[in-house]
Amino acid sequence: MVKVEIVEEKDAHASPYASSSSSRTSSSVSLSSVESDASVDESLLDRIAALKDIVPPTTRHSIATRISKTATFVKKSSKVIGNIVWVVTTSALLVGLPLALVVEDEAKAVAQEKELLEQHQGAQQMMAPSLYPPGADSQQKGLVPPGF
Repeated sequence: MVKVEIVEEKDAHASPYASSSSSRTSSSVSLSSVESDASVDESLLDRIAALKDIVPPTTRHSIATRISKTATFVKKSSKVIGNIVWVVTTSALLVGLPLALVVEDEAKAVAQEKELLEQHQGAQQMMAPSLYPPGADSQQKGLVPPGF
C-alpha cells in the first residue's frame, strides 16, 4: 500500500509562487463559493437584464429614445397606410364594382342588338329576290369579292 505525505518546504517565503496553507484553503473556499453561485437558477432574461449595467446611462437613454421614436413612427405610418388602403378598397367596391357591372350589362345589350340586326338582315336577304338572273350563277366562274 502507498502512503501519501504532504511535505512542507522550508523556504516558503523565498519563492514568489509559494503559498501558505491559509491561502490554499482560502482559494478553495472561494472556488466553492463560485460553484455555488453558478448553481443558482438564473434565466436568460435575468442575465440580459444584468448586462444593462455595462452600458452607460446616457447611452442607454439615447438608445431607448431612438427605439421609442422608431416605434412611434412605425405605429403612426402603419395607421396611415391602413387608412389609405381602407379608403382605396372601399372606393373600389362602392364605385368600381357597380361601374364594372353596368359596363358588362351594356356590352351584353350591344351584342344582343347586333345579333338581332344580323337576324333581320339575314331574313331580308332570304325574302329579297336574287340580284342575278337565274342561270347566271352557272356562267360566272371567277367572282371576286369587293375590296380586292
